[in-house]
Amino acid sequence: MTKTAPRTARSAAPSVKQQRGQEFKKFFVDELKDIYWAEKNLAKSLPKMKRAATSQDVKAAFEKHAEETTQHIAIVEKVFGLLGETPRAKKCPAMHGILTEADEVIRDTEKDTFVRDAALILAAQKAEHYEIATYETLRIFAGYMNNKRVVTMLEGILVNEKYTDVSLTKIAEGFVNQRAAQE
Repeated sequence: MTKTAPRTARSAAPSVKQQRGQEFKKFFVDELKDIYWAEKNLAKSLPKMKRAATSQDVKAAFEKHAEETTQHIAIVEKVFGLLGETPRAKKCPAMHGILTEADEVIRDTEKDTFVRDAALILAAQKAEHYEIATYETLRIFAGYMNNKRVVTMLEGILVNEKYTDVSLTKIAEGFVNQRAAQE
């Protein structure tokens, strides 16, 4: 009769591959906390940017962006849930810097000018580009974690972020930049 070795704590421990997968998920969740903070704070800044804008088109773009940002926050919260995590924000130094710069734009530009609108669009596009880079990477990471639902959710946000960036460019190139250059 052959004896089998008793099951030890070592054999019950996760494999190296499983541990690496858990480290990758932990990193993913940490970055999700970062973008969650970024979105929540952008949602607070966009109304200030709207109030500071001169053009009704720029004001409308910021209002729409704020509404979409609220939707992105809800989607990110759902992603946390799908991962079995509680939504928690971790301060995002990059977005904090971008939003601080947006506040400086408001302070440093003259009210009711297209120069201010051009500067506000620039500040908003900096935020968009950060979000695009982050969501693109998180979408790819979710693919490596074989979580198709998360991939789809992040892809939806990413498409929206890219659309917002293009919309802001159209406003800037449509009339804001030209009028700002003439002031």
